[in-house]
Amino acid sequence: MADFKEPPVSQTRQRVGIITGLMEEADAFRPGTGAIEGDCPFYCRHGEDFAVACAGIGKVNAAMAASWLIMNGCVLLVSMGVAGRIAAGPRGAHWLTEALQHDYGAERSDGFARFRAGSLPFGPPRLDPYRAIPDPGLNLPQCRILTGDRFIENRDYALKLGALLDAELIDMETGAVAQVATMHGLPWAGVRSVSDEVDHDSVDQFEANLMAAAREAAQAVDRLIPLLAQQEIMTDSSARRA
Repeated sequence: MADFKEPPVSQTRQRVGIITGLMEEADAFRPGTGAIEGDCPFYCRHGEDFAVACAGIGKVNAAMAASWLIMNGCVLLVSMGVAGRIAAGPRGAHWLTEALQHDYGAERSDGFARFRAGSLPFGPPRLDPYRAIPDPGLNLPQCRILTGDRFIENRDYALKLGALLDAELIDMETGAVAQVATMHGLPWAGVRSVSDEVDHDSVDQFEANLMAAAREAAQAVDRLIPLLAQQEIMTDSSARRA
């Protein structure tokens, strides 16, 4: 089996690191291609220009996968998979412009005060978004996504959260991927396809739509990678790692 860590990234085609929360999402990307990385403690499959990793659902697992991909030479991270819709808008795949972690902050007598993940949650709330790279040409609908370690099945709460934080989609990984990329000074992108309406029927909707939505997101990311190869951002990111 080829060693993912060799040769150095500077001597190979630049790899995009793709993070998913579910195996269905990972398997939807270029199925049947690449090699499984045997030294990784979770699922990772890599090819010449990509590595897709799935450590499990949630922010901690996403951060582990993202960190492992960066340590092994990936120069740009992509959050890929499905998401719930928390505001009016189209279904299908979306380009994520910004990410916020909605469940990090301080519980106070007058309500929950949100802060940027990793900051000290004292004083006036401050929730600055993590900004993704611009869409290089996929021309998908664009939106902000919220991330938290909660699967929400309450439509009223979801709509209020979306309106409060000016977001259309919600998931359990993207905000952590964005945080790790930002900490390492690397660019990130996100493509998520709508699986459910975040209401009392979310579980049934999710299960019914997961495979189709995962394929939509994966197909968009497959088209994204050659577009990224044409962008200076990939070269710039690789140079910062050198």
